[in-house]
Amino acid sequence: MADQQDVQTPKLEDLPKVAENLKSQLEHFNTGALKDVETQEKVVLPTAEEMATEKAVETVLKGIEDFDPSVLKHTETQEKVVLPDAEAVQQEKTQQNLLHGVESFDKSALKPTDTVEKIILPATEDIAQEKGQQQLREGIETFDPANLKHAETQEKNPLPTKEAIEQEKQN
Repeated sequence: MADQQDVQTPKLEDLPKVAENLKSQLEHFNTGALKDVETQEKVVLPTAEEMATEKAVETVLKGIEDFDPSVLKHTETQEKVVLPDAEAVQQEKTQQNLLHGVESFDKSALKPTDTVEKIILPATEDIAQEKGQQQLREGIETFDPANLKHAETQEKNPLPTKEAIEQEKQN
């Protein structure tokens, strides 16, 4: 009873505020409208397989904790280096020799040379052909249709004779 006196009840101002419509719904709530339900507590026990697994894990952990490292024997570690084969060594030597030859090349040993540029001119036939094409192009571009003479076209369509028509009908 002494514990109850030490606990102070909160003041009305300190209590949380509830909306009026919610407050009225809670005050007029009918608990008789609820259905009676019995709760069932289900306790799931581990299976024999789960127990065996857990026991095996505990045994392993216990073995690790109780392990005595003084029982181990001392061993020397041997590191093995894999060497390249003869073909790879020869290929690398060839590349190094080529690089060394290029880097140490003596440019003064070269002979001076003069570069001769040849200008190839077109043949006379090619020039003549190009001139002919150019004149043709100019003639087409500068053509004046006003220089043409007026001509009348006469259509000559001889009509067949009566005899030819009769002969055509008979065949």
